[in-house]
Amino acid sequence: MDGVRTAGVRALARIHARADGRGGTCLPVLDGDGPLAPRRTRGSGGEAHVVLVGAMSGPLGGDHLTVRADVEPGARLRVGSAAATIALPGRHPGGARQDVTLTVADGGELHWLPEQLICAQGSDLTVTTRADLAPGARLVLREEQILGRAAEQPGRLLSRLTVRIGGRTVLDQELACGPGATGGWDGPAVLAGRRAVGQLVLVGPEFEEKPVGAGPLGEDAAVLPLAGPAVLVSAVATDALRLRRLLDEAQDRLAAPSV
Repeated sequence: MDGVRTAGVRALARIHARADGRGGTCLPVLDGDGPLAPRRTRGSGGEAHVVLVGAMSGPLGGDHLTVRADVEPGARLRVGSAAATIALPGRHPGGARQDVTLTVADGGELHWLPEQLICAQGSDLTVTTRADLAPGARLVLREEQILGRAAEQPGRLLSRLTVRIGGRTVLDQELACGPGATGGWDGPAVLAGRRAVGQLVLVGPEFEEKPVGAGPLGEDAAVLPLAGPAVLVSAVATDALRLRRLLDEAQDRLAAPSV
């Protein structure tokens, strides 16, 4: 199918979660097109589970993929993906783009836990993730980015993560890696030769009641309290398995919002 495309793919997936009035969560909107196929799976308790299934390869050069998830008051939603996403070079001009927009209302809860994003050699991808939360919302957001597949050079990645709580920006960070990135991205102050980097954002009232101090979490991870009931964990690792273990351990240690 990729061989007959004449232009980059434009695709949108939408997920809308709403409390069903019986202690559960319904999904009045769950749709996607092109390579984005959200599917509901068996949930637990009052939480709805959705898996994003990649129906095509990519994102490829020239593609623009958008995902939007909205959680209403009292709704609980967990979103994952069926497999890692692999950014690949394409025949179309320009790089690929992937935009994720998340909104969580007061009393809503979202766990955004996709699998790793792998930037293959020759790829050029810009990723933006924006989370807008009302006061009283809960969020667990994990991002994992792998620079290159086994034994290959990384593609170019520009990643921006923004979190707003009650209309106030508490996190706005950008990371540029790979060919064309500003010098030093692979140096000791950034990745230090590692090829896996990840972030974990935790938002919940317990971080206001019992603030978390800034500091290292072992050798390759660190925690930073944000200006709100939230914390950020950043980690680097030699590979995807080590990165996931670091982030999972950090979440367990910080007693993140969970079910």
